[in-house]
Amino acid sequence: MKLVLQSLREEITRRRALWITPFAFAGLVAVWSRRSQDTTAANDSAGDVTIVQFNDAGEKLETARVKKVVHSDVEWRKLLNSEQYYVTRHGSTDMAFTGTYYQIHEPGLFRCSCCANALFSSEAKFDSGTGWPSFWAPIAEQNVRKRSDTSLLMQRIEVLCTRCDAHLGHVFDDGPPPTNLRYCINESSLSFIPRKA
Repeated sequence: MKLVLQSLREEITRRRALWITPFAFAGLVAVWSRRSQDTTAANDSAGDVTIVQFNDAGEKLETARVKKVVHSDVEWRKLLNSEQYYVTRHGSTDMAFTGTYYQIHEPGLFRCSCCANALFSSEAKFDSGTGWPSFWAPIAEQNVRKRSDTSLLMQRIEVLCTRCDAHLGHVFDDGPPPTNLRYCINESSLSFIPRKA
C-alpha cells in the first residue's frame, strides 16, 4: 500500500510538472521580452532629442538638440504631485470638467509639467466641450511625439512629451480647421504660463 501511494505521488508530481512546464516557459519568455523592451526603452530615453525652444511669451527661440529628461520612478514621485505623477508617468487620465485649464481663454503658453518643454499655445486652444484642454496643433511638432495606444480595447494615438516622455493625452481627428485634429490633453500634464501684457 505504501509503495502504491508513493508511486501515485510520483505520477501526480510528474503530471503536474508536465502541465506547469509550458506555463513556466511562457512566463520566462514574457519576462525576458519585457526586460528586453525595458532595456531598449532605457537606452532610447537616455539620448538627446531635438525640440523647438520658446520663451514664456510664446516666441520661437531656436531648434536645439537637448538631453532627454530622465528620472527614476522614486525621483518622479518626489518632483510631482500625485495627480501629475499618475497621469504623466503612468498614463492615467484626469476626470473631465475637474480642472481649470479647459476654461482658460487668455493668451499664454502651456508647458510640460514634468520638464517645462513648450507644448501648446493658447492660440491653438479651442473649447471642445469634453472637459479637457483641447488644441488643434502643438506649438511645434518636434516637441510632442505620438504612438499607438490599444488600451481600453480601442485604437487611439497617445501624445507624449518629446523631452521627458510624459503622457499628455490623445489626439483625435474630430477637431476644427485648419488641422481637423483635437489634442485632448490632461491638465495634470500641463503648466500654464500667462502671457504678460
